[in-house]
Amino acid sequence: MHFVGVDLAWGDRKPTGLAVLDDGGRLLRVTAADTDEAIGAELAPYVDGACLVAVDAPLVVTNASGNRPCEAALNRDFAKFDAGAHPSNTRKAEFRDEPRGARLARALGLDIDPASTAKRRAIEVYPHPATVALFRLGRTLKYKNKPGRSLDQLRGELLSLVHHLEGLSDAATPLLLDHPDWAALVGRIEQARTKADLRRCEDPVDAVVCAYVALFAEREPQQTTTYGDLERGYIVTPTLPPGHRPAPRQAAAEAAQDRAEQQRVEEGASDAVQAYARLQPSLREVTERCVAAVTEALDEAGINYLSVSGRAKSVASFAAKAARQIDGTPVFTDPLREITDQIGVRVITYLQPDVTAVAGLLAEQATVLDDRDMGRETASEGRFGYSSRHLLLEMDAARAVRLPVQVQIRTVLQHAWAEFEHDIRYKGTIPAEHVPDLDRRFTLAAGLLELADREFSEIRDRLQAGMSGQRPEADRADPRIGAQELAAFLAGQYADASWSRTDHYAWISGLLLELGVTSLTELTDLLRPVDSEAINERLGYKHPPSAVRRLDDALLSVFGEKYLALHGNEHRENLLRTRLEKMRSA
Repeated sequence: MHFVGVDLAWGDRKPTGLAVLDDGGRLLRVTAADTDEAIGAELAPYVDGACLVAVDAPLVVTNASGNRPCEAALNRDFAKFDAGAHPSNTRKAEFRDEPRGARLARALGLDIDPASTAKRRAIEVYPHPATVALFRLGRTLKYKNKPGRSLDQLRGELLSLVHHLEGLSDAATPLLLDHPDWAALVGRIEQARTKADLRRCEDPVDAVVCAYVALFAEREPQQTTTYGDLERGYIVTPTLPPGHRPAPRQAAAEAAQDRAEQQRVEEGASDAVQAYARLQPSLREVTERCVAAVTEALDEAGINYLSVSGRAKSVASFAAKAARQIDGTPVFTDPLREITDQIGVRVITYLQPDVTAVAGLLAEQATVLDDRDMGRETASEGRFGYSSRHLLLEMDAARAVRLPVQVQIRTVLQHAWAEFEHDIRYKGTIPAEHVPDLDRRFTLAAGLLELADREFSEIRDRLQAGMSGQRPEADRADPRIGAQELAAFLAGQYADASWSRTDHYAWISGLLLELGVTSLTELTDLLRPVDSEAINERLGYKHPPSAVRRLDDALLSVFGEKYLALHGNEHRENLLRTRLEKMRSA
């Protein structure tokens, strides 16, 4: 589903801001257009399927004079924040016939009923009250050009809105602005030399607000208010928080001065953010190489794992982190150098011993700059909570950008707890009276999951010990040794080895078929003279190799060059040759 924001101009000669978010709140498009035809062409790819289009312009106007009832109702709540709506009525030429917003919605085939459940809909929104409610502003940000407002003041207020929007990356309904067009738009705001330059940036930013209101209304309807109705006009906006009060006008003026001062303090961070925005596309490529390198290392070592994933830090997340302050002092004086998680890789294992094995393997293959066992740190304080192993590595795959790589390693249960806790505790809105009980419940869950991790490890060990001598029924239609059959055999052959990934048993069974080994009897005879302990010693393993890796080593020792030449080993011939040379040199 797409969420579209339209900051609609009142005439074809002025630009209309357009923004599109995907179902996860990630920005896909931010731009401007003028005519209805140009707007329709820009939006066509995003409104063909399920969509909610939020239009900052009246869709329904039936009153002959004054305010629409929805405007009057909204003004009772928001006018004191300087966020009241301007009157719309049919005396005004632009509303005498069909309003432009309604005409656009009709052309796109969108249902404008706010109560509709149609897949393709449009609603009327208004950015000013939305920002007051979303960001708990004492008064609206004064980025609209009016007499007495300087270019620097307008720029500071618009950048304040930008920073508020980027801060929504951690909201319960996140807004993810890691898009090069957004970075370019922010750059134009920062470099604007005239008010006209700034005005051209204002509409797309407002469109992003509109798009987010559409997303918010869909995801958090209980926190959304619809003033009015389809018959006489309506406005949809995030609900004004209970008890929220407007700032005194003098305080609002001082706040504007504070924001201008804050802008000057953050100029260094803004430079870093712009530099990072230029760097980030190349970091995505580096991250992919790092993920591939870690995956290859784990597969080559035969360590069992669930997944390996990675991400380059988004521009919005970098900007938020670079702007952090403690008591008015920036946390980072050189964000590009001091923010060390710009490249992140995450390894999810099944069991806790595998976390240790992965950390040990990566420490062998890269320079460790930092190693934190978050679970051990939590336990040392006598608590249950977040558990994950965090390594900061110098990796060859990232050498081109001269940046460290943060690798997080955790079990699937630790990952589930961390993800859920982050979403609920840090992205949710928790009433203060519920926080102690929430803390207690998360602590209880962490303790239970730690116990479950231990029990799963014990279950694996017992199963592994009990699999010796078992022979699952073979598939007579497949000449290969079955993966389950091979797993049971290797559990007995290498009783001290850990389990391998399920797909690795099938993979090495294919190599055995290439060698002409199609039965466990043949494999038993083949392995009988192999001294596996001597091979392990020669290869200098610092972590226990898995069952499939032990068999792989044995086959390499027996067949040598013939094993290297197998079609199934074509992708790793160089790695195998290095291993074979270690075996022979010893």
